[in-house]
Amino acid sequence: MSDPSKASTPADSVGERGEFALIEAITRRLPQGPEVLIPPGDDAAVVLIDGSPTVATTDVLVAGVHFRTDWSGPDDIGHRAAAASLADLVAMGADPVALVVAVVAPRDTDAAWVLRLADGLRDEAAAVGASVVGGDLSSGDQLTVAVTAIGGLNGREPVLRSGARPGDQVALAGRLGWAEAGLAVLTRGFRSPRALVDAYRRPEVPYADGLAAARAGVHAMCDVSDGLLADVAHLASSSAVRVDVQSGELEIAEPLASVAAAYGSDPLAWILSGGHDHAFVATFDADAALPSGFTRIGAVAAPASANEGEPDKQPLVTVDGEPWIGRSGHTHFG
Repeated sequence: MSDPSKASTPADSVGERGEFALIEAITRRLPQGPEVLIPPGDDAAVVLIDGSPTVATTDVLVAGVHFRTDWSGPDDIGHRAAAASLADLVAMGADPVALVVAVVAPRDTDAAWVLRLADGLRDEAAAVGASVVGGDLSSGDQLTVAVTAIGGLNGREPVLRSGARPGDQVALAGRLGWAEAGLAVLTRGFRSPRALVDAYRRPEVPYADGLAAARAGVHAMCDVSDGLLADVAHLASSSAVRVDVQSGELEIAEPLASVAAAYGSDPLAWILSGGHDHAFVATFDADAALPSGFTRIGAVAAPASANEGEPDKQPLVTVDGEPWIGRSGHTHFG
């Protein structure tokens, strides 16, 4: 019997449609009930449970796609899987409460490996006061870790991608480009500089800075997981604004600069388009004092008006006032 999941014509395959177009098509098929405050389209969803807003999000990590077991230990993978979902909660201004985890593992997987994975999940959750409260364990051909994170707003309004306003300053908390540089090191068969390799294996998420921004009147915020330009574009699109990133405000730290020079790579490209770091990009009033941990990296402008009925071709995100020529970030099926 043929597999119906493979029945699509090449012109309408998952790869041809692309990640975001397919997500949009899926969400159009999903009616939302009256208890849904924030539907699909942001870093996380917000639903009412017994009258209290609850924030929820899910991420999946697949061996060979998101991690390699010869590059990362199971505890590193646990930290990274938990961080991907916890960062989404914090980007919404939510205090993380719990993780529910599903693991698919081949039958011959060492049980001690799975236990160390659980240790990494536990320890990353504990860093923000959350607990791993359950999940599922199943056998399968491909090692997979799926994490659902749940949090609460504790009386605050959720922080959305759609809140950016013309005139806002754009600010960043956390490192960018380090994990991408670490991936470049590992891909070439090396294990040093250790700081870059470790940044890829286990992100250092500035959770406290993100929550401080939520309490300090941030207008919009987004977890930077797919690349700064790609994620700022989500923010700009949701807010119907344009954003200019000022490259001179982005720190090219050591050992990032040295490795880029050794490999003939552009460190700015790693910073602008590299994923895996889980920094936070946010917008604030133009004259606001930025919360601790945030640095100004750009500004928000009104959308360009179309001329004489012609569609506006101004990009949503520019770098130093010009379109960025090159990769803007990671997409699945790309």
